[in-house]
Amino acid sequence: MTTTNLIEFDETNQTFHLHNASISYLIGLDKGGFVSHLYFGRRIQHYHGQLKNPRRDRGFSDNLPGSKDRAFSLDFLLQEYSSKGDGDFRSSAAIIRQTDGTRSAFFTYDHYVIEWGKPKLAGLPAAYVEDPAEAQTLSLFLTDQPSGLTVILKYTIYRDRNVIARSTELVNQGKTTVAIEKLASMQLDLPAQSKQVISLPGAHVNERHLERAEINFGRKIFESRRGTTSHQMNNFIAVCDPDTNEFQGEVYGFNLVYSGNHQEEIEKDQFGALRILAGINPDQFDWELKPTARFQTPEVLLSYSATGLNGLSATLHALLRERVARSKFKAQPRPILVNNWEATFWNFNEPKLREIVDDAKNLGLEMFVLDDGWFGHRDKDDSSLGDWHVSEKKFPQGLAHFSKYVHQQGLQFGLWVEPEMISLDSDLYRQHPDYMLRVPGREPSVSREQFVLDLGRKAVRENVHQQLKAILDHCQIEYIKWDMNRHITDVYSAALPAHRQGEVLHRYVLGLYQLLEELTTEYPDILWEGCSGGGGRFDTGLMYYMPQSWVSDNTDAIARLQIQTGTSLAYPLSSMESHVSVSPNQQTGRMASFETRGHVAMSGVLGYELDLTKMTPTEKAIVKKQIALYKEIRMTVQYGQFIRLVHTNNRYAWMFVNSDKTDVVVFSFKILSEAQPDFKILKLAGLAPERLYRNATTNEVMGGDELMLTGFYEENQAEDFSSAIYHLVAVD
Repeated sequence: MTTTNLIEFDETNQTFHLHNASISYLIGLDKGGFVSHLYFGRRIQHYHGQLKNPRRDRGFSDNLPGSKDRAFSLDFLLQEYSSKGDGDFRSSAAIIRQTDGTRSAFFTYDHYVIEWGKPKLAGLPAAYVEDPAEAQTLSLFLTDQPSGLTVILKYTIYRDRNVIARSTELVNQGKTTVAIEKLASMQLDLPAQSKQVISLPGAHVNERHLERAEINFGRKIFESRRGTTSHQMNNFIAVCDPDTNEFQGEVYGFNLVYSGNHQEEIEKDQFGALRILAGINPDQFDWELKPTARFQTPEVLLSYSATGLNGLSATLHALLRERVARSKFKAQPRPILVNNWEATFWNFNEPKLREIVDDAKNLGLEMFVLDDGWFGHRDKDDSSLGDWHVSEKKFPQGLAHFSKYVHQQGLQFGLWVEPEMISLDSDLYRQHPDYMLRVPGREPSVSREQFVLDLGRKAVRENVHQQLKAILDHCQIEYIKWDMNRHITDVYSAALPAHRQGEVLHRYVLGLYQLLEELTTEYPDILWEGCSGGGGRFDTGLMYYMPQSWVSDNTDAIARLQIQTGTSLAYPLSSMESHVSVSPNQQTGRMASFETRGHVAMSGVLGYELDLTKMTPTEKAIVKKQIALYKEIRMTVQYGQFIRLVHTNNRYAWMFVNSDKTDVVVFSFKILSEAQPDFKILKLAGLAPERLYRNATTNEVMGGDELMLTGFYEENQAEDFSSAIYHLVAVD
């Protein structure tokens, strides 16, 4: 690999130029040592210094201390990082409470370091490199002289990806303790222009809808204050031109690599410029930083596309699969499983489960996953969380005995756990009530009859680790589904003094990451899957440890069209576990055919979540056919390029193309039937225009250029919730 520099410093123009073949990012050193933002977008071959931040005397815009230059103000300068109290009245990236109670800081440029590769972030997940030559990192050191505080702005640009990874570190080199009230991971200031913002809001069983809005004057905030990423607002946003669509237009993506409270801000200031901030939510956050101590923020993956939203998704999907997920399974075919939850809920025993396993074997499934209810004396959701020992009533011969049976049938065995939680009716609570997050003198809030363990404490993490180890060391398990079924309230840790309770939520996330680091390292042959009531913690931070997650507790195929479309904007399809469940659906009551349910679930990591023993012979024949087909197309679906073709109120279509453009899978969905439908033409994308493609079902041969330019008419199906699949194979 070439070692041509990706980052250059121009002494004459006092600018840093981060670049690869596709993108450029320009930073300038401005008056008073302030670091200004100049440009981020398509590649510039060489910057000659013409884009200086303009000067003008603006009324009521403060000037630098001691300066008589009224034409220079931080209040309108496009900056790389800002702080409270420096004369910039826009939303600040950093708010530091000094020993005297003030919140003033002037962070000015001191020096820089450029190095090959990408250093790890202490205690946090982040994108990585496998070869130092594939990326270069710039660290800008900014200091506040009176306090001795140093902010380190970190930028890593990849050689072959339209991504710049950004984060911030604060170092206390002073003699007194300070408190961090806010420390954003990144700031991006853009000059005045019309832009729109795309966010992913939702709710439990209704996650990650695509919402697009104009950016008007004032502040717009996207956040979670629930202790987790949340179903309600994902920690990804995009900023785009008004005419940007799936296939054209400029768009920036901001993906925060974090699994706790987050905040993404966009402010359009008095002059029309935009400030974008992303990082830990300052709500309920206050961090004590003693002399010599350091605080590292989570990373933001700042991405860019000049070819629309599909271009942005392609960049993010490849990065998250290849340089965020670390599991040995990150590029392997994921198993087709059946989960017993919707088949049995808590009401099962080993003989009942064996019946499902037997049918799974006959249908060609590859894994059986045992869900909630296998431990303690748990027959409903009011007990036993925290007691990770096998229920003798349900498994009188032990879990290893049942696991052995599953493997004898040729299937792998998976297990559901919820290790971050505790029940009041549990041995763990009776022995260690202080392990639970709980405000002294107050009754804790109740959610699903469960409460939250204080993972910020080492003793709590060790207890969880040892209990899980006892299971994993004595039972053959190939898959763990790690759940978290409530948000965090009663934010108080018995291990911290009163003035440090603002650290609890972030320490919880750091503790979770440490626990996952230990377990996934100790058990690398287990496929770990994330879950939080479905999609309540579907984020890039978790993907660092668990290459896939449960997309939503809503298994209704029609609802999943919207949920999976929104999720696909930022996250790869290999990360989306998607199941075929019973009809009428248990969440919505909607009825949909086995074919449509299968096509939606096959557009991700396929699984089944129903009672196989109650299916008719006809249904079993359909499932067999689905499984056989999915095994053919699995690698293309899970690791090919995903392209959104259509998503309207009544129609969805998307496709997958493998890396050499020889295998193509297209799914098309219609929601409601019409009496006089128009004729729909479906045009494909991402094919090799010079190649011929054969339809694997009809044997019809068409050119790649034909499929993309003329398209083809889809057959109208006179029924609600219909679907079609087109499998195209390149002709040699």
